[in-house]
Amino acid sequence: MHFHIITLFPHAFDSYLGESILKRALEDKKIKVSFYNPRDFADNEFKRIDRPPYAGGPGMVIQAEPVIKAIAQAIKKIKGKKYKIIFLSPSGKQFTNSSAKSLAKKYKDLVVVSGRYEGIDARVKKVFKTEDVSIGPFVLTGGELPAQVIIDVVARQVGGVLGNIDSLEESRIASSEVYTRPESFKYKGKTYRVPKVLLSGNHKKIEEWKVKKRGV
Repeated sequence: MHFHIITLFPHAFDSYLGESILKRALEDKKIKVSFYNPRDFADNEFKRIDRPPYAGGPGMVIQAEPVIKAIAQAIKKIKGKKYKIIFLSPSGKQFTNSSAKSLAKKYKDLVVVSGRYEGIDARVKKVFKTEDVSIGPFVLTGGELPAQVIIDVVARQVGGVLGNIDSLEESRIASSEVYTRPESFKYKGKTYRVPKVLLSGNHKKIEEWKVKKRGV
């Protein structure tokens, strides 16, 4: 899976992609992440890509043309293969595990457009066929964090990224509560124990307990 990220702040991804599972996935070439900065396509010496919105209002809007050129560069790198362009937006379709599974199954290349400020000139979506996607009912400062969420959730669906397919919580009965050693410990005079059912060896009872805790 190759993620093509359109962003003004590619270094915002350094820490998250440089740790743990995603780092290993990148090193093992299970996934690839490329960045395209609209500033690199600005037509002025100051690399400015934001302007005040028409009809007034607070903040600045990212110009369409630098973003269009950045997306075009990503598509050029994809070289005719099947791809999808995701346009991150608070008003977009809710992103879910099912969405991620579908994307991982249908595509090898995803172009993710991350906005900033008051957003991106809407004409970008008139040039390219995109899908508006939201990671939740809230507004963030920019699209970099949602893009990282997209990478993480989709990458988990790529074979070999997690190592063990059973690690996919959504494909098995996983409880909202997990426990490990020791079997019991004391804190401020109170004893905290692992639920007895998890120590019983009765797999049927354990599965029933997990379902109950999961709320399904």
